[in-house]
Amino acid sequence: MPLTDQEIHDKLVYICQQFRIPGELILYRPIPTGHINTSYYTALYDGKEVRQYLVQMVNWYVFRNPVSMMRNIDLITQHIMSKARTLERRRRLHFHHTAEGNNYLILGEGENREFWRLYNYVENSVSFETAEGREDVLRVSGKAFGKFLRQLQDFDADQLVESIPHFHDTRYRLENFFQVVREDALGRAKSAEREIALIRDNRAFGCSLCEQIDRGELPIRVTHNDTKTNNVLFDRDTMDPLVIIDLDTCMPGLACYDFGDTVRFAACTAAEDEPDPARMKLDLRLFKAYAEGYISEVKDVLTPAEFESLATGAAVITLELGLRFLSDYLIGDKYFRIDYPTHNLVRARAQLALFEDMMRHMDDMQHIIHALHEIE
Repeated sequence: MPLTDQEIHDKLVYICQQFRIPGELILYRPIPTGHINTSYYTALYDGKEVRQYLVQMVNWYVFRNPVSMMRNIDLITQHIMSKARTLERRRRLHFHHTAEGNNYLILGEGENREFWRLYNYVENSVSFETAEGREDVLRVSGKAFGKFLRQLQDFDADQLVESIPHFHDTRYRLENFFQVVREDALGRAKSAEREIALIRDNRAFGCSLCEQIDRGELPIRVTHNDTKTNNVLFDRDTMDPLVIIDLDTCMPGLACYDFGDTVRFAACTAAEDEPDPARMKLDLRLFKAYAEGYISEVKDVLTPAEFESLATGAAVITLELGLRFLSDYLIGDKYFRIDYPTHNLVRARAQLALFEDMMRHMDDMQHIIHALHEIE
């Protein structure tokens, strides 16, 4: 049963107190974006000034080991800060701690337990749910995520725990998907026969990056693994990138998946859940803008094999997310938050349409990357 406004208010007050935030809660509002966690903007007045925070409840079903996840975040943010100790407040993520020294708070027990955290709200910032067709947004986003990878190039990825095991193990995802199809527990597979056939036909391509890892051709790096444009905060006035947020999925991975996820999310012609798959295409103009920004930051970091993998990464991760949306639909929508009963099926169809268009333009993407790499 949903909480009342008063119950939400009282819970947020208690959480702020546990994180030793002074002042009176004068405003809160839910933040509706994001598929996974539950977030609230909060403002507290301490008698002198109003300070703003984000309070989040982490989805325990998705993040089975949230304590380790928060340790990952601490290690990564400390490493970045060690290279730029004079960063202004808006350019760093600061998670607050309880009296016990934890950067998290667990409420309740058993199936009713909740995992909360609290960090500073980045003032006068803006993010973009989509790039809105703007080359400048893609170019600066590319620079922001490229810089993130560059800042962590000397960080030992083995220090990190996989916050979601097999997150971008596409081979594992495919095996799990076809097991779900075989079981078809809810009888939904019939409504997605074309999509299932498409995934089956491209199974070998989907496994290609995993095979390169097996052969030692692609290095494992610290990667963000959720490189949407809405995870870059920009200065509202100057459009200067301030900070990368949503570090929950930071763990060992491939650079091409991070590159590809932004392409999938933003360098396209329709929203992630566009109901008409025919409208979902790759926008090569936006792809080039993102690649320009990204390559400008990683030109001396990535290996030749990694540069060759960037376009493939965009297509593979789009296929992967399409099958993840479809798998969630087939098991009853347990992972991704939905707004209507067939939302995950709609999302899957949009992503698979984008994947098909990417495959048609694979040579174009490779040509753009090669040209930019030579320029740099």
